[in-house]
Amino acid sequence: MRLTLTALPAFADNYIWMIDDGQRAVVVDPGDAGPVLEALSERRLSLEGILVTHHHRDHTGGLAALRPWLQGQIWGPAREAIGDPFVPCRAGDRIDLPGGPWQVIDVPGHTAGHIAFFSDAAPEDPILFCGDTLFSAGCGRVFEGTPVQMHASLGRLAALPDDTRVCCAHEYTLSNLRFAAQVEPYNEALAQHLAWCTRQREMGLPTLPSRIGLERAINPFLRCDAPAVCAAAAAHGPVAQASDVFARLREWKNRA
Repeated sequence: MRLTLTALPAFADNYIWMIDDGQRAVVVDPGDAGPVLEALSERRLSLEGILVTHHHRDHTGGLAALRPWLQGQIWGPAREAIGDPFVPCRAGDRIDLPGGPWQVIDVPGHTAGHIAFFSDAAPEDPILFCGDTLFSAGCGRVFEGTPVQMHASLGRLAALPDDTRVCCAHEYTLSNLRFAAQVEPYNEALAQHLAWCTRQREMGLPTLPSRIGLERAINPFLRCDAPAVCAAAAAHGPVAQASDVFARLREWKNRA
């Protein structure tokens, strides 16, 4: 079955991800109902389900307006309030929707109950909907969890297959790559990807989805064991283990 994966722009830099089989659609983190309703109408799709990664308003703000159009259910993090009714999801749960079954992964850190959705059953390559945990060349701020939690969460995502399509919720790639270049100025893969992403944005095109294999090569937050990254982080505070490297990098990025 052919599936179409689409990034629907919302607000200044959000993406609402939609996957459809030509008849049924699933959307992820609809902070705004408008782009979703427009896409459903244009393609004559029914809204089969909604996946929500965490409770922040720019990921949940469109839920109420979409409920009348919904032919299925909303699935979201069991440990967060996203607006009833919804099906609470925990690590290991599987959701039978187009592109799936979708496996739920716990990724606390950005928020206390943040989850991600992964499918290795989708045609072509696996897909990851990671919300605000993993960005291309970056990661989300640690608002409700701890650096140790966030580092472990990113490790779970980094362990997914190299060809996994990484569907992040924000177009932060260029700013993240510029920071990553400060951390690893001699990373050739990073420099090449920065040039490609710059051309994409100049044409008004998204830099996403990324790939897990690419992120392991360019994303400093997934490279906390790399000597160059460790050395750069150590210039900003003591590091005894990889989670300390992550913490120093995140503090540095927060100030950048």
